Amino acid sequence: MRPTRALLSTGLLAGALVAGMAVALAPAADAGTTLRAAAAEKGRYFGAAVATGKLSDSTYSTVLNREFNSVVAENEMKWDATEPQQGRFTYTGGDRLVSHARANGMSVRGHTLLWHAQQPSWAQGLSGSALRSAAINHVTQVATHFRGQIYAWDVVNEAFADGGSGGRRDSNLQRTGNDWIEAAFRAARAADPGAKLCYNDYNTDGINAKSTGIYNMVRDFKARGVPIDCVGFQSHLGTTIPGDYQANLQRFADLGVDVQITELDVTTGGNQANIYGTVTRACLAVSRCTGITVWGVRDCDSWRGSDNALLFDCAGNKKAAYTSVLNALNAGGTTTPPPNTTAPPPTTTSPPPSQGGCSASVSLNAWTGGFVATVRVTAGSGGTLGWAVTMTLPGGASVTNTWSATASGSTGTVRFTNVDYNGQLGAGQSTEFGFQGNGSGSGLTPSCAAA
Repeated sequence: MRPTRALLSTGLLAGALVAGMAVALAPAADAGTTLRAAAAEKGRYFGAAVATGKLSDSTYSTVLNREFNSVVAENEMKWDATEPQQGRFTYTGGDRLVSHARANGMSVRGHTLLWHAQQPSWAQGLSGSALRSAAINHVTQVATHFRGQIYAWDVVNEAFADGGSGGRRDSNLQRTGNDWIEAAFRAARAADPGAKLCYNDYNTDGINAKSTGIYNMVRDFKARGVPIDCVGFQSHLGTTIPGDYQANLQRFADLGVDVQITELDVTTGGNQANIYGTVTRACLAVSRCTGITVWGVRDCDSWRGSDNALLFDCAGNKKAAYTSVLNALNAGGTTTPPPNTTAPPPTTTSPPPSQGGCSASVSLNAWTGGFVATVRVTAGSGGTLGWAVTMTLPGGASVTNTWSATASGSTGTVRFTNVDYNGQLGAGQSTEFGFQGNGSGSGLTPSCAAA
């Protein structure tokens, strides 16, 4: 996303849909109290676009670390930032973001390897085979540098034209040959085989000529074995949302790719909370929708200025749109178990007597072969300056991902300790952390000790 671009998905004036949108969904009894915890309970991430220069703003970083378990760089991983001179690469901003994510239990989306905009001036001066060679080298070098650290890459961004043609955008990259997108995906797979490889675009929120052009490309790629794993829908929305939003996500998922909401923001107004809730419910209803990312943290961080298009105001206060999203996440939806399995209802282990000034309880969403555990830590009468929760996993089980805590070990007896923003609790106050595991999580009994 480039701040100077103001192309929004106008959507359809689906009055019946708008009338049917519900904000006040009752949260579940064991609901997550943050976006990251509630999304993780459904097997998904909830992320935000980050400008690393704002990490020193305490209000910004507090909200980011508490609420989100995925981040994407607003600009720090784009071509002009990572290769300002041909063949001379710099990763300072991207490395800082990855480091912050690791320290706070977050995954990282990479954005973006190739885009017609925000190219360095030297690339803008190239064409033909020279540009093709430089572009593929850029993909290879950047993806190799971040190898093993990126959950999903937006390999190519915004390569399709607006309007009714459903065709490619004219750009210097497109003029190197129609196979340039395919070449970029193959280079990215070779450089980082473990990353999900995505195509990302805007004005594709409903079934229209542009989204259908992308659909046809993805279908062709899948048929020919071109390595594409996911499609990103930016969802920069106005005052309406297409009535076929969920159906559009589903048709891409039916091609065998994941779908992700990658740059969500919604103009302010009476319908903002409803639209945010509708997008969230649509993602939960599509089993291959793996997560949602909002494009910024607070309204004053948004590229959309006075639209006040995000979930928090500039002081870090939660808006009605935040409540709508959290309630939608907690109200239910699909998880991502293996095919032909059904997730049983969550089970809760009662906390043992308070030890060392705190207690802990665990709720479990489990399916055949895996589970997500949400752990609630409650301070005793003396409060805490820090805490540690220990639990023993069943044989064959292992921790694969942790958020809002730091895990020591992944099998057997695992110790989870607070991160910097959730260790200090007043008497009776609670916080939550979570982890995802392979195998069975049955019988987990947490033990808590406070500092």
